[in-house]
Amino acid sequence: MSKLRFANTFFVQKLTLLSLLGLLFFSALVSAEMKGFEDFTGKPQVLENYIGKGKWLIVMMWASDCHICNREAHQYVDFHMIHSDTDATVLGISLDGESRKKAAEKFIKRHSVDFPNLIAEPEYVSAFYQKLTGQFFAGTPTILIYSPDGELKVADAGAVPTSLIEEFIKKESAKKTVKK
Repeated sequence: MSKLRFANTFFVQKLTLLSLLGLLFFSALVSAEMKGFEDFTGKPQVLENYIGKGKWLIVMMWASDCHICNREAHQYVDFHMIHSDTDATVLGISLDGESRKKAAEKFIKRHSVDFPNLIAEPEYVSAFYQKLTGQFFAGTPTILIYSPDGELKVADAGAVPTSLIEEFIKKESAKKTVKK
């Protein structure tokens, strides 16, 4: 009986080890296949290259077929134009992915978007957002607001008028001035 128990234990240990190795292989495969953020020339990018640069960063997550994104895009173009030389910039992140990259490029052209934009697969953006906020990604548009020192201050799904963002920045900047 002890030989049988030993054989079963050995079999279970071997099966567990093989399962773990399989999971590691599958995780590496998924990570390798799931590309992250890229600029529209195909160059890999990380969000950290844009945050904490001494200005507020407004990240607009959008999709070319999102009705609200299309309706609101001009506000973010105007906001970027007004604020980019002083206190805030905008970064767009398209969820169109590789298969809809042409549609994303048309969105940028149609709305004369002149702020930087990245593109990624929707699954990647969703996983990124969940890791960042601890919440499930609700859809587009989604707005992230980072402070000048790179701290995430706001993560909000849905249309966010830029007038509210300006009020928020003014209020938060006033708090910082009072603390000094």
